[in-house]
Amino acid sequence: MEFAFILLAFACGFGAKLLGLPTLIGYLTAGFVLNYLGYQSTDNLQSLANLGITLMLFTIGLKLNVRDLLKKEVWLGSISHTLVWITIVNVSLAGFTWLGLEVFADLDFNTHCLLAFSLSFSSTVCIVKILEESGEIKTRHGKLAIGVLVMQDIVAVLFLVIVTGKIPSVWAPLLLALFFIKPIWAKILEIVGHGELLVLTGFMLALGGYQLFEIVGIKGDLGALVVGMIIATHVKSAEMSKSLMGFKDLFLVGFFLTIGFSALPTLDLLMTAILLCLFIPIKFIIFFKLFLMLRLRARTSYLASLVLSNYSEFGLIVVALLVSIGWLTAQWLVIFALAVSFSFVITGLIYKTSHNQYARYKDSLKNFEKTIRLKEDVYVQPTGAQIIVVGLGRVGKGAYSSLTSILGDKVWGMDADPVRIRKLEEEGFQAMVGDGEDVDLWENMDLSHVELVLLALPSIEDICNITEQLMHANYKGKIDSIARYEDEIQPLLDAGSDKVFNFFTEAGMGFAEESLQLIKHSSRLNKD
Repeated sequence: MEFAFILLAFACGFGAKLLGLPTLIGYLTAGFVLNYLGYQSTDNLQSLANLGITLMLFTIGLKLNVRDLLKKEVWLGSISHTLVWITIVNVSLAGFTWLGLEVFADLDFNTHCLLAFSLSFSSTVCIVKILEESGEIKTRHGKLAIGVLVMQDIVAVLFLVIVTGKIPSVWAPLLLALFFIKPIWAKILEIVGHGELLVLTGFMLALGGYQLFEIVGIKGDLGALVVGMIIATHVKSAEMSKSLMGFKDLFLVGFFLTIGFSALPTLDLLMTAILLCLFIPIKFIIFFKLFLMLRLRARTSYLASLVLSNYSEFGLIVVALLVSIGWLTAQWLVIFALAVSFSFVITGLIYKTSHNQYARYKDSLKNFEKTIRLKEDVYVQPTGAQIIVVGLGRVGKGAYSSLTSILGDKVWGMDADPVRIRKLEEEGFQAMVGDGEDVDLWENMDLSHVELVLLALPSIEDICNITEQLMHANYKGKIDSIARYEDEIQPLLDAGSDKVFNFFTEAGMGFAEESLQLIKHSSRLNKD
C-alpha cells in the first residue's frame, strides 16, 4: 500500500477527530480525495479491506449469543422491515420513472425491486464501528442492532445463492461438525496463553472459518461469523476479541478507503445519490414502528433504529452483480457508492448525540410504547442500595468486591451485559442488568438512599453521558469515575464527576501500599 494512502487517511481521520466527528468519516473522505488525485486502489489495499471485514465478523461472533437471534424482535423485526421497505421504495422508484427522471427512465418493475432490496440492508461495518466506539455493543439496543445485521447477512447469502446459481457443495452439511469439535478448540484456547499466540489463534480461526465456508460454496464471511459464535462461550473469547480489536480497526481503514476509490461522481449522479438518501428517515421510521409493535421500549427502539438507518456495502455487491449481467448501467455503481458513503456520514453524525436526542424527546416517544413490556425490559429496583457500581469489568468487579467486604448488601452492581450479570449472580454478586446511559432507568429508580455511584467504564463519553442522565434524574449523591489517561481527568470533572481516579496511577499506589504492609509485617516478625 502506498505511503500516500496512509498519510491522507491519517490526515483526514485526524481532521475528523479535531472536529468531533467519527473517524470513519475522515477515512471515507480520504478515499474520494485519493481518487480525485488520480490514485487507484491496489490489490494489497483490497486484501486489507477484506481481512478487516472478516475479522470484524469473527469478533461479532465472539460477542454473539445464538439465543439472541431467536428472539421475535430480531428475526420478525428484520424480515418485516425488509418487506415493508421494499414495498415503499419500489412504489417511490416507480413514481420517479413515471415523472421522467432520466436516470430512472430505463428501469422496469423487476429492477425497481432489486434496487429497493439493495437499499434494505444496513451496514455491518459502519454500525459495529459506531457501537464499539461508543461502548454499546452489549447494550439492549446494540445487541438488537447486531441481531438484525446477522439476519440480513443470512438473507444476503441466500440471495447470492439464488442469483448467481452458486449452489453449496454436497459437502456443506459437514460444516455441522464444527460444533462437535468445539471441546478440542476449547482445550487449545486454554493452552495458548495470553500473548501473541492468542492473537495468532484468532487470525487462524477467523480465516479458517472463512476458507472452510468458501470451499463448500458458502459466503466465507458467514464462516468467520459462525466460528466466532462457536467460540463465544469460552472464557477466553472476550480476551481474544480485545486482542484482535486493533488489527481489525486498522484493516477496516482500508475498507473505507476502497469505497472512495469506487468512482468519481458527476453532478447528476451526485444529486441522484442525495435523492436516495432522502429515504433514510423512512428507514428509521419503519424500524422504530416495528420495534415498538414488538413491545420494545421507546429508547431501545429509537437507538437501534437510528444506528440501523444507513445503507450497506452489500448494496454495492448487488448493484455490481446487476451491472455485470446488464440489468443496470455502470452509473448506478457510482450512485450507490455515493449513497452508501453519505449514509455512513449521516449515521455517524446523528448517532453521536443520540442519547441526548432521546432525553430531549423521551416524553413524546414514550407515548408510542406498548403497555405490556418484554421480560428483559422490566426495571429492577436495587433494594437497600447506598452505593451502585456501574460497569462490572475487571475494575468495577474489584471495586464492588472491596466495597461489599465493608458495607455488605448496601452495595449493588450494574452492567449492560446480561450474560455477565448472570455469571456474577451465580458467584453471589448483588447485581442487575442496566444501561447507565438510559435516563428512563434512573428516573424509574428510587435514588433517594443512594449516596455514591461509581462509574467504572472504559469510555469517557459513556461516563459523561451517564453523569448527565443522573443529573436529569435529580440524583443528589456523589459520582466517582475512572480515567485511563491523565488528559481524561479534567473533562470528567467538568462533566460532573466529584472524584476521578486515574486507573493506572491508583493501581500503582495500591500495589505500593500493599507491598509496604508486607515489609512492615515481616519486620515485626523479625523483631519478635
